[in-house]
Formats: sequence, structure tokens, C-alpha cells
Amino acid sequence: MKITTKINLLTTAWMLIILILINFAVFFLFMKTTVNMEVNMLSQKAEEVLEGLDKNQEPSDTEGILKEYLAEHSYIRVMQQKDQILYEVTNDHLLSKKIKGKYTTNKQSQTRLISAEKGEEQVLVVRMPINKSTSLEIGERLQGLEARKEILRVILISCTVIAALLSLLGGRWLANIIMRPISNMIHTMEEIEKSGIPKTITIQNNTKDELQMMASTFNRMIGKLQINMEKQNQFVSDASHELKTPLTVIKSYANLLRRHGIENEQLANEAITAIHAEATRIQKMTETFLDLADLENETVLELDQINLVALCQSTLKQLKDVYHREITFYYEENPITIWADELKIKQVIIILLDNAMKYSNDKIQVFLEKNKQHAIFRVKDTGIGIPRDEIQHIFERFYRIDKARSRETGGTGLGLNIAKSIMKLHKGEIKVTSKEGEGTEVSLLFPFIVEKANPNVD
Repeated sequence: MKITTKINLLTTAWMLIILILINFAVFFLFMKTTVNMEVNMLSQKAEEVLEGLDKNQEPSDTEGILKEYLAEHSYIRVMQQKDQILYEVTNDHLLSKKIKGKYTTNKQSQTRLISAEKGEEQVLVVRMPINKSTSLEIGERLQGLEARKEILRVILISCTVIAALLSLLGGRWLANIIMRPISNMIHTMEEIEKSGIPKTITIQNNTKDELQMMASTFNRMIGKLQINMEKQNQFVSDASHELKTPLTVIKSYANLLRRHGIENEQLANEAITAIHAEATRIQKMTETFLDLADLENETVLELDQINLVALCQSTLKQLKDVYHREITFYYEENPITIWADELKIKQVIIILLDNAMKYSNDKIQVFLEKNKQHAIFRVKDTGIGIPRDEIQHIFERFYRIDKARSRETGGTGLGLNIAKSIMKLHKGEIKVTSKEGEGTEVSLLFPFIVEKANPNVD
């Protein structure tokens, strides 16, 4: 069963239950109020009869006085003890026959149901004491009440039927309104399933309800999927482009060797050297791609308490020994301790220093300091610098300012993207300031999780 049908049936059933309960309440209150009014009117007539009897001095005229107060389809009796009828006048013999007289010493009223000519009818009986030995009894058919009751019953039943029909129509309309965003979402999902292309739901009305929130959430999710797909396509395109050049070089030199063999020793050495260099470049690029994939799937870091001063000292010593470059290290205090994944932080430091050495021939300065919120690592060089309008793009994958020089130095344009991803995993920041022709400064801001360092950490 469809949700719209369920909503329609449930709303209609609930509406009918409410209407039936209300109808019963209305009918009961109407009957009670109407009977009370009839009781009051008949009691008032009984008091008038008592006043008339008090004024009458001749017992022989009692029946005549009672007849003056006789209404249509009613009777009036004067009862005495032991339920004996002393006087009785009536214009409805069936009524007087059906209702037996009763003597009373206090005021009473009751309704009775009798079998009449046209079916069952309500009868109202009022009894009031006259003196210690007699009482007055008046009975009337409530013909007007029966008519009004039938009219009310017809009205209530008609209103219930009309309300049920309107409820069905309203429930259908309400269900369609509620289900429209869901139906649009289902339709959109089916289109996505068929075409494989993500698309968003069109939100026509700004209702600010849960359904709009659901549609907006779906659109945000689709937006993220589109961004990820674009990034994936861009990554594949860029990676293919990056791999195309070294593969072309390798293929060209391999064809050269196949045509000329190794008879020309100089040409063979040149080809072998180029093939080796391009193969090494492909290997490094592949390793970088694997690093990117690992970072994108990373959910848990191997956090440990590390001393940034000791980590920087060991890393800088390794780089100076390998590249024979002048790197100066300045730090305010020792230790400066943070909680981080040591291997990944070391990878970021190496990426920044590697860039500084590639794009600068002079000495490189490294600073390590701290404030109340962060430990700050800075790398400063006096190299070629970065144009102001290109700083915002340097963290994009495969982006290189000077592609020719990057190819000479072996750059892939992925280093800073990896560094930013690692800093993001550590809830840190990476900032770049640069001036073309004067140099570049890159800062890493590591938030403190444990501010108090262990003095025994080396």
C-alpha cells in the first residue's frame, strides 16, 4: 500500500472517530438540554394547576379546572395514597392507559418510552404533592422532541458523511503535498540510477519544514557527490596528463634504441639515462598517488606525544647530509610538545623543506615557536617567490607555477595538497605568504591538545 493511501485512510479514519464522538456528545447534550426545558415547562404548568386548585373552593369543579390546563396528547391526575386515582382528565386515552398513576410526597419528573401508534415515543411525567393525602401528576407526549431528535440525527449523519468525503479529498490533497518532495526525490534517484549523473531536486516553495530540510540535505549530498566526482575526474585527467609525458619519453627512447641498437654508445647511454630518470619519476608519482589515496581514506591517526624540536633537528640533519644545503634552525624553547602522528608530521616538514630547496639556491631558515593555542613551524626561503594571484591555487592537485622548472626539479604539484590534507587531519592550519622575486614563508599551526610537555622527552 502506498504511503499516500495510508495517510489518506488514516486521516479519514481519525476524522470519523472524532466526528462520531462529537456527534454522540452533541446528541446527548441536545437531548438532555431539551428534556430539561420540557421538564421546566411542565413543572411550571403543574404549579399553575396547583394554584388553580387552591383558588377553587368547590370539589365538584376540580375536573373542569384540570381540563383548562390540559394540553394536546396529555393527561392530568389527582392521586391519593395507595396510588388511587381521585380525579383524571385526558385527551389521549392510550397515553393514560400506558402510564400508571403514582402518589408522591415530593416533586418528581421522569421520561418514559411507550409503544404508540407510529412506534415508540417519549413521554414526560411530572409529579408534585398537593397536600399530605393527595398529589398531582401530569403526563405529555414529547412529540416535538421526537421530531427534533430525528432532524438532529439526520443532520449529524449527513454532516458525518460529508465530512468523511471532504476528509478523503483533503487527505489525498495533504498526502500529495507531503509526498511531493519524496516523490521528486524518488524520481531524481531513479534518473540518477538510469543515467549515472547526479542531479539535485528542484525546491519550489520555501516551506522551512522537515520535508524541505530533507530535500535540502539530499541536494547538499548530491552537491558533495558532484564535487567529489569532479575531483575524481580531474584527478584522473591530471594523473593521465602527468604520466603521459614520461611514458612518451620512455617510448621515444625505447624506439630509438630499437632502431639504432646499442652501437652508438653515447646515444644508448643518453637513452638509458632518460628512461631511468622518467621511470624514477613515474615511481615517485605513483608513490605520491598512493599517499593521496591513503590520506583520503584516513580516519584514525596514530597520535603520540612528540617533541617538535627533536623531530625538526633529526629531519633537518638528514636533509642537510643528503642535499648539502645550508638550513638554519631557530627555536624558542625545548621541548615544544604536541599530540600528533609523527610520521605524517615529518612528511609535511620534508615537503615544505623540499619545496624550499627546489625553488631557492640560498640558505633556508626554519623557525619553531609557540603561543597559547598553537605550536608554529615556519620555513622561510629567499627564492623565486610566488605571484600574488597564484597563491590561492598552490594547494590544488598538480598545480605548478613554473611547469618547466618543476619538470626539471621533479615536482608533481601534489606536495602542498598532501601537506594541507595532513594538517587538516590534525585540526591544524597551513598558511603561505610570498613575494615574487624575494622568497616564500610557509607556516604550520599545530593546536595544543596537551599543553604541558614532558621534560624528559628528548
